[in-house]
Order: sequence, then C-alpha cells, then structure tokens
Amino acid sequence: MYLRDFYGKAIARIFVTESTVKIMTKETSLEDRFQQYVDGENKVEPKDWMPEAYRKTLIRQISQHAHSEVVGMLPEANWITRAPSLRRKVALLAKVQDEAGHGLYLYSAAETLGADRMDLIKDLLSGKAKYSSIFNYPTPTWADMGAIGWLVDGAAIANQVMLCRTSYGPYARAMVRICKEESFHQRQGYEIMMTLARGSEAQKKMAQDALNRWWWPSLMMFGPTDDHSPNSAQSMKWKIKRKSNDELRQEFIDKTVPQAEFLGLRVPDDALRWNEERGHYDHGEIDWEEFYNVIKGNGPCNKQRMDARNKAHDAGAWVREAANAYAAKQAQKKQSSAA
Repeated sequence: MYLRDFYGKAIARIFVTESTVKIMTKETSLEDRFQQYVDGENKVEPKDWMPEAYRKTLIRQISQHAHSEVVGMLPEANWITRAPSLRRKVALLAKVQDEAGHGLYLYSAAETLGADRMDLIKDLLSGKAKYSSIFNYPTPTWADMGAIGWLVDGAAIANQVMLCRTSYGPYARAMVRICKEESFHQRQGYEIMMTLARGSEAQKKMAQDALNRWWWPSLMMFGPTDDHSPNSAQSMKWKIKRKSNDELRQEFIDKTVPQAEFLGLRVPDDALRWNEERGHYDHGEIDWEEFYNVIKGNGPCNKQRMDARNKAHDAGAWVREAANAYAAKQAQKKQSSAA
C-alpha cells in the first residue's frame, strides 16, 4: 500500500509492518508526527500544522534576521557619498540596496507565519527586538567597508548557507537568493581590503586597523558558545539550524585566516595556532562580557542606530499613508467596476 506523509501526500509504496501501523495510529501525537516529517527532510509550508513553539522560534529568528539586514544598511550608507571613486560609490550603493531587499524578503517570510510586519518593526524601534550586535560598532575609515564585506558578510554567509536547507520552506527559499547576493558582498569587501593591503604604507595600516577592530565582533556574530546557547538544541532538532554556533565559528576561522595571510595582514589573536591533530585553528577566548554588553544596548553605536531608524520611520510616515490611500482607492475602483 501507499503510505502518506504527515500532510496527506503519498510518498512511497512499502510493506506495512506492525511498527509502521503504530506510527500511523492516533496514539502518535501531532508533535511526534511533525518531528518525523521534519526528520524525513521535508519542508514545512505556511498552511501546514506546526507546533506553536516552532512557529514562535521561526518568527523570532526570521524577524531578528530582517532587523539585522535593515539596521546593517546604516553604517555602510554613511560611506556612499564618501567612497573614493565612482566605481566604489556604485558598488556600495548596490550593496545597501541589496540589504534592503533582504529585509523585505525576510519580513515577508515572517508574515507567512502569521506575524504582523508593523508589529515586528515596532518591536525593533522600541528596543524590544534584537538585531545583530555587529552593527553597533562604528565605521570611522573607508577600510571598514572592506572589513564589513569580507568579515561580517563572510560570517553571515557561514551562518546563512545552512539556512538554505532549513525546514521551513519560505525561509529556505528566501535564503537562496540572499546567500548569492551576500557572496557578492563578501568578494566586494575582500577586493577593497586587497587594494588597501597592496597600496601605500598608510593604506595597509588602515586595512590592518580595520581587521583589528572587526575580527572579534565578527566571531561574536555566531552567538554564544554551544553550552550557553539555550535555543540551539531545539532549533537543530527541528532542523531550523543545521550546525551549532561553535561549529560555524570554527569553519569561519579556518576559512578566513588563510585569506588574511594572503593579504599580508595579521589576525589580532596571539593564541591563534594551526592544530594539526584537530585539523583546525585553535584560537583565543572571546570577550563575552563585551558581547552581552552590546546585546543589552550598551554598544558604541546602539543609541545612534536606533535614533536613525526611528527618525527614518517617522519621516516615512507620509509615504506609508499615501500608499495605503492609493491601495484603498484602487480597491474601491475595482469594487465599483465589478458591481
């Protein structure tokens, strides 16, 4: 006979055993059947049944991701008019535009879970919702644009590639395009760093200074260590995440250190050593006090970022009102023509 999956689709012709029948009985809870469905590498879609905790976890993660994309535009947009050439201006402008698009995709994905976009944005503007702590650091030199592209977007890619296989369908599909564009951003940043590293002594010093300031915050992007990450185990069980924070951080270090060596720059970690036995780099301890302090809103630019987002939201009120009025007018016209 044909068995059907959790959502009623025929999946395979198999011999029905006693254990198979047991799985199909009503004795199996919805949560258990959901877990079996996810374990089978199936995608959960918006209209499918899902545990409320799964839904809430996704809304929290996707909305924080969306907030990070939007807030992440601020430190880079500040350099568009000051970029050293027209080519650099155009490339940076395109990157900032991409980040706005990523926020749009992700807010839309959160809406498929029943979240209200304006509620999510209000949580961001009030300080209730979190975003990536990396964007609460200043960008005093042009080299910061290179370091952000190379390190910050590089860390984001390490985090996000696995999300292309996340168990929630809309999130996974959004991440495919986002990761492609982030790969361009990383190459753009690395090319900026390479140009500076091969330039004058002052330019190379600028590149090294940017690496010194962004290295440790980039490692913090992967979140706390596995034994201090309360949500990771459940997220991995549901296949929202595919790898732990420490695994992803190690992969990033292993890939990035050789890139720094190629540039002729030094990673600011005296404890950094290649461990032949492990096949990985050993590294120094992250300043977790700084990490949690920034998350709590005490980073160098926390207030500045939130002030900028609230100002932009208030200034754009007339645009939202005009768009809503136009939509209502079009709906009324359509209704009148149908009558």
